[in-house]
Amino acid sequence: MEGVVACGADVMVRKRLADDRPVLGICVGMQVMFARGDEHGVRTDGIGALPGEIRRLRAERVPHMGWNTVSVPAGSRVFAGVEDQRFYFVHSYAACDVSVLPPDALVTTTRHGEDDFISAVEWRALTVTQFHPEKSGDAGADLLSSWVRSLR
Repeated sequence: MEGVVACGADVMVRKRLADDRPVLGICVGMQVMFARGDEHGVRTDGIGALPGEIRRLRAERVPHMGWNTVSVPAGSRVFAGVEDQRFYFVHSYAACDVSVLPPDALVTTTRHGEDDFISAVEWRALTVTQFHPEKSGDAGADLLSSWVRSLR
């Protein structure tokens, strides 16, 4: 977040969202959209575009690294036409409390270890993914293409 604030990206993201202009966040780009994070006991404020907190995953193996499936909600724009629901993840932290998100947010979830965590959110002009579409082969390319088509 220090780097995000230092270059003014937090202000830019808030302004884009206030103007209903699209924002895509991937992995850490998703994590910084939440209100706060807790990493090694250090609590840091995020951009705050989404309520909730990022925390360390509870699992025998962390980081969560490799391919995993996602559970996609009905009505998703970015997952429309994406046939393969397996994506590539590499992370140790995630948002896990779906209940704090706005009721009209479309939330995609994934399981790793003890946690079902939020793996994507579509809400208003904001789209974020915990996984890496750019490392996810055809499924990731389809998802990114779908996001670009949603801009029209």
